[in-house]
Amino acid sequence: MSENTEPKTDIPDWLLPDRVYDILKWVALIVLPALATLMQTLGPVWDWQWADPAATTINAVALTICVIIGASAIKARAAKTE
Repeated sequence: MSENTEPKTDIPDWLLPDRVYDILKWVALIVLPALATLMQTLGPVWDWQWADPAATTINAVALTICVIIGASAIKARAAKTE
């Protein structure tokens, strides 16, 4: 009886597929900061009381997405060097 001592390799080397990574990167680095800036710019003009909280929330979401795609990139890079 032979035991297989090799670790399972069914876990992918990346956390996000390439297409999802590219879309999230575009959204987090371009779309969400632009939207937050728009909110902060138009808020005082139109007397939107919720503009600053909305912009802060949008920026927090963008940062969270950046952390996720950054972790995916680091994991993929580490897997390539092994």
